[in-house]
Amino acid sequence: MAAPVEKKVTAATLAAYLASTGLLAVLTAIQDNAGLVSGLPDALEPFALALIPTAVTFVGGWAARHTPRGPATR
Repeated sequence: MAAPVEKKVTAATLAAYLASTGLLAVLTAIQDNAGLVSGLPDALEPFALALIPTAVTFVGGWAARHTPRGPATR
């Protein structure tokens, strides 16, 4: 029998999806208005903006609880 998908994996996947759709649209608008990242060198701006969805995904996976498992069998 296949093990259930961990809640942490599901939460991180959902966070990645939401970050890549709605949040990236906002980040694109911010990138067009460079006032928020104007202090960074041009080459670093895309990498700094990419950290935001990464952080959302990390927090989604970190905050979710583990899926309870029964006793291990050998």
